[in-house]
Amino acid sequence: MVLLVMAFLKAWNAACNTTASETSIIIIPSKQTFLVNPIAFRGPCKATNITFLIQGRLVAPNSPKVWKGLDPSQWLAFRGVCGLNIAGNGKIDGKGSGWWNQSCRDHPGLALNILSCNESILRNLHFTNSPQTHILVIGSYGINIKNVRIEAPETSPNTDGIHIHASRNVMISDSIIGTGDDCVSIGDYTSKVYISSIKCGPGHGISIGSLGRGGNFVKVENIHVSKVYFKGTTNGVRIKTWQVGKGYIQGITFEDMYFNSVQNPIIIDQNYCNVRDACKEQKTGVHVTDVVYNNMSGTSITALAINLNCSQSVACTGILMKSIELRSAQTGHKVISSCRNAHGFAFGVVQPDSCLEI
Repeated sequence: MVLLVMAFLKAWNAACNTTASETSIIIIPSKQTFLVNPIAFRGPCKATNITFLIQGRLVAPNSPKVWKGLDPSQWLAFRGVCGLNIAGNGKIDGKGSGWWNQSCRDHPGLALNILSCNESILRNLHFTNSPQTHILVIGSYGINIKNVRIEAPETSPNTDGIHIHASRNVMISDSIIGTGDDCVSIGDYTSKVYISSIKCGPGHGISIGSLGRGGNFVKVENIHVSKVYFKGTTNGVRIKTWQVGKGYIQGITFEDMYFNSVQNPIIIDQNYCNVRDACKEQKTGVHVTDVVYNNMSGTSITALAINLNCSQSVACTGILMKSIELRSAQTGHKVISSCRNAHGFAFGVVQPDSCLEI
């Protein structure tokens, strides 16, 4: 195992500052393993395009003691770069198992951070066992994540596959994600996200939220999720907000989904609070509107297959359900739907019966 942080930074600075017209390329060679302490590859760059080709294996320090004195907020970070292409058939191993039985506040940062980067691509890589989220996209525009594999044990806490925050025009496709948390999660101030052709499980499904925890104004819109196969997840497609939040989630489409033994295939929960199932009613809430559920089938391992738990103060509106047929994973059992202040229309909902209010 080779530790070459300074060599990586030297190569990055050379590639970043080149004025040559062709693409700059940094190659992490195959059949080698590199132990990498926290490192940030910073822009802006003079180079128009940079390819960071990972063919070998990048490994994080595997003991909490090794991180003493190091920056725990991140491991591999790309910041302020335009025209970045992170690719290769290599592996990025976060060595997170030593952290999972400790408080999340003490965990080191995420495996790969894409911060304030524009018009960039991440493809063909294999991520495993991050201490927390495997890929974070924040403050970025025009990011394309394709053909990645992300793996962590079902019991690993907060190991989201991909989390998107304060970003626009993000595409995620043709990927396999199985972790201890959301396969993909969408945070605040995010718009124009397109997710398609994903195998999700184990994990907590694909989630918008949670949002509004601090009573802040929420703004999430134009999210399209399609062609997802969920296997054994705790949720399928989920929208979750805190009661104290404000603002809106709008223009959401979930379509062409198949659920294989999922606990909560379709769920909206606008009643998050500090004490689960003991929330006092608030006059505030995030407005969830213009949400489409189309062409969904499969099995639920719980009786409640559709759960739209909306705020009594700020209703869910403009919900459209089309072509939905969910069955129980247990032979001879039935599934039901539950709606609380959820308004919209249903067409071709075979089972469970729609509970939407007009």
